[in-house]
Amino acid sequence: MKTEQFQILLRFFKALADESRLKILAFLANQECSVEELAVLLQLKEPTVSHHLAKLKEVNLVTMRPEGNTHLYQLDGNTLQSFSKEILTPQKIASWVEDADIKVWESKILQTYIEGERLKEIPASRKKRLVILKWLANKFEVGVQYSERTIDEILKRYHPDFSNLRRELISYHLIHQKDGIYWRYTE
Repeated sequence: MKTEQFQILLRFFKALADESRLKILAFLANQECSVEELAVLLQLKEPTVSHHLAKLKEVNLVTMRPEGNTHLYQLDGNTLQSFSKEILTPQKIASWVEDADIKVWESKILQTYIEGERLKEIPASRKKRLVILKWLANKFEVGVQYSERTIDEILKRYHPDFSNLRRELISYHLIHQKDGIYWRYTE
């Protein structure tokens, strides 16, 4: 995610990270309110409510319209929906840490569980086990067909519980099996 977008997102979440501001949004979602009305509803002083409204206006969560000498505030539902649709998707959330290097974590797992070329133990954690299984899957050539015996012989080099590893490789769809023939999926 670009630094500018990330800063906008931070301001948005900081604006929401306050109990009084969340309550203001709740009131404004139901109806327009003046600073005076919100101050009474929240039992706050008007300058405090004005401060909170200014923070919410900075991120376009509230709109204001004048009515005589009074300003009426309302929740801007379009901004909220826009953030929800454009910013708060799983893909966008994942991009918040696009600079993080997953390979560093995987390397640490491999260092922890592998000694030389042997697997010390099979991790209990599914996520860690998947890293190990991907490492093992890379021991097989893509497009080459293997018999069960050959698969087991290769896996025995890395850990004595080769049959469990074979089943795991299949269940995680890293190795395909049909009629006693095994082959590695392409990535």
